[in-house]
Amino acid sequence: MITRVLRLHGAVALAAAFASAAAAGAQPATVYVDELTSPELRQLVASGTTIVLIPIGGTEQNGPHMVLGKHNVRVHVLAGEIARRLGNAVVAPVVAYVPEGPVLPTGHMRYAGTISVPDAAFDAVLAGAARSFRQHGFRAIYFLGDHGGYQKNEERVAAALDREWKDDPSFRVHALTDYYRAAEAFDDDLRQRGFGDAQIGTHAGLADTALALAVDPSLVRADRLGRPPTPGDGTRGDPRQATAALGDIGVRHIVDASVAAIRRFEQNAATRIQPAHK
Repeated sequence: MITRVLRLHGAVALAAAFASAAAAGAQPATVYVDELTSPELRQLVASGTTIVLIPIGGTEQNGPHMVLGKHNVRVHVLAGEIARRLGNAVVAPVVAYVPEGPVLPTGHMRYAGTISVPDAAFDAVLAGAARSFRQHGFRAIYFLGDHGGYQKNEERVAAALDREWKDDPSFRVHALTDYYRAAEAFDDDLRQRGFGDAQIGTHAGLADTALALAVDPSLVRADRLGRPPTPGDGTRGDPRQATAALGDIGVRHIVDASVAAIRRFEQNAATRIQPAHK
């Protein structure tokens, strides 16, 4: 399912979609901000697209079988699915530089390719992006974090900006933790299908690899997937039985839970800003 969506965003298909939309006088056929022109985005906002999703990934080792940019690709594709389901949202460029701990030979930083930035720098990027989109007329910002390590950062930045703009009830910033919690709930589905925690894992194991296969099989090196994990190879879990079909279950969890949470937030916001009846 998701891989078909990804192919539709290839250069040829995307160019054809833009041409068709222009000929029909319709809105551009994309939800991704960096695939729009400035006038196209301005028109979307004017016509009611006032939600922006800021996807947050990360660049880190994912064992010998999965690429460093797994989080970035996954959150890009899933945020696009969520935006299309909402119908009035666009997706900002992925934030790929995130905190991974001290730049020392510990944790993921022991492995080539992991990139870590200080918490303060990361928080400033999120805040700057939110300020930019507010300036351009968006009324709701949602941080979608694909990695567990910076969920608290998202919440901290969202809370600080909401305090700053407390006198504007029509604008809110949200850390959409439902997105990440839905990925964790995927583990329960896998357990019900007979997989153990040692297989499911917590990093680059069965669950993580299955999600990657569902989003884009090229993220996973098929020739290495069949090899048993070894101590120190960067995996925590056993990915060997991961399939795209299993990953699709997790994808549905993430997209459904995120769309439901955003709609709930937006309904609450609409109620909050309605004038009191006299």
